[in-house]
Amino acid sequence: MANYNPKSLKAEEFISHDEILKTLAYAEENKNNIELIDAILEKARPRKTDTGYHCEGLTHREASVLLACEMPDKIQKMYEIAEEIKLAFYGNRIVMFAPLYLSNYCVNGCLYCPYHLKNKTIPRKKLTQEEVRAEVIALQDMGHKRLAIEAGEDPVNNPIEYILDCIKTIYSVHHKNGDIRRVNVNIAATTVENYRKLKEAGIGTYILFQETYHKESYEVLHPTGPKHDYAYHTEAMDRAMEGGIDDVGLGVLFGLELYKYEFAGLLMHAEHLEAVHGVGPHTISVPRLKRADDIDPDAFDNGISDEIFTKIIACIRMAVPYTGMIISTRESEQVRAKALSVGISQISGASRTSVGGYTSEERPHDTEQFDVSDQRTLDEVVRWLMEMGFIPSFCTACYREGRTGDRFMTLCKNGQIQNCCHPNALMTLTEFLQDYATEETKQVGYNMIRKELEKIPNEKVKKIAMQHIEDIKNSNRRDFRF
Repeated sequence: MANYNPKSLKAEEFISHDEILKTLAYAEENKNNIELIDAILEKARPRKTDTGYHCEGLTHREASVLLACEMPDKIQKMYEIAEEIKLAFYGNRIVMFAPLYLSNYCVNGCLYCPYHLKNKTIPRKKLTQEEVRAEVIALQDMGHKRLAIEAGEDPVNNPIEYILDCIKTIYSVHHKNGDIRRVNVNIAATTVENYRKLKEAGIGTYILFQETYHKESYEVLHPTGPKHDYAYHTEAMDRAMEGGIDDVGLGVLFGLELYKYEFAGLLMHAEHLEAVHGVGPHTISVPRLKRADDIDPDAFDNGISDEIFTKIIACIRMAVPYTGMIISTRESEQVRAKALSVGISQISGASRTSVGGYTSEERPHDTEQFDVSDQRTLDEVVRWLMEMGFIPSFCTACYREGRTGDRFMTLCKNGQIQNCCHPNALMTLTEFLQDYATEETKQVGYNMIRKELEKIPNEKVKKIAMQHIEDIKNSNRRDFRF
């Protein structure tokens, strides 16, 4: 791997095209190597320690071998180990969030996105601060506590000052018992100075999808605009971390390029962040290309089946065991159910991907960035999760308590994070049930909470959590968190 340098700050060195090609060749040569595959699977398995569990993770080459493997019994074993890992470090909690689209003005020419500059059929819209406030209230009335803000790249219409004003507005809205406690940011690659400003504004995770790691394809898919610069875009996470943001989120848009290439590049990017900054990505997202205004996914010939998509998720979970994994409402209820069992730890609920979508009675389609497959309400998604045995979590305590970056990863790697996350998830779920849930969802939820409280091993923590849950039920609120 002489041409692969994860410690380099140059994109074409830590995402080495030659190394990816060698990795894919190695994976193809060994996809039926049972001895090697069994050894990789054994390496991936979580191991019990005095404090919890430990996972070694996998290199991009090892994980690529598993992805190439087509033996049904080995694929089933991948799914089982991926679920073991997810339960070991994240338990049965699923973090809830919603996207908030601020503006669809954009100067880029991305061929797969309806916001591209040449699209003259889509109405352009940018939220005023009053409209941001209205959208936030609508989201709070559903029960959301965590948002991911989205905006096109446009230095005139969407400058960093506008994004910062929107963040300030979002955090300022206190409606009934509702508060947005964490704002993640998904905006275009920017400067170290601007990342410092975002950090000072109190953001959670900075998210930027690579779209594709294949440089030649990247430049074809981004023919015009500042996003055309592959290196500037790919090196954005390094600038973000230099600017003080220690939680960053990676992702590729599956369907643009061959999935095995993207998979290897994604893991190499994660290895790079770990090698240079001492902490890998806080989250990895797995969006797939979907239909949208003037965008036909059938025009791209690299689409992947649900079965391959599930295997990708399982292999990512084995490779980067401590990283949160996100799936959005791009995917159907059925696909999301399977993905939850093999490694996903965060999902969106009741999402609208249009600017101003939450304050509209009907779901507006004319400004959507992509079609939403799972169109259920947040209450329906929460009840569905609980009926499958998952705890829907609205917790944001780690970010408010400073458990971010390497501090979060240290707690996660030694198994201690569950001592905080499990009771916090139950308390924030109680808030949701008390303030926003239907009677049917409340019944399911309180039955689950009673059972889950008994699983807390620390009696002191259990007693405090039980008391706080009773306080919430009795409207005796205080901002308590472990």
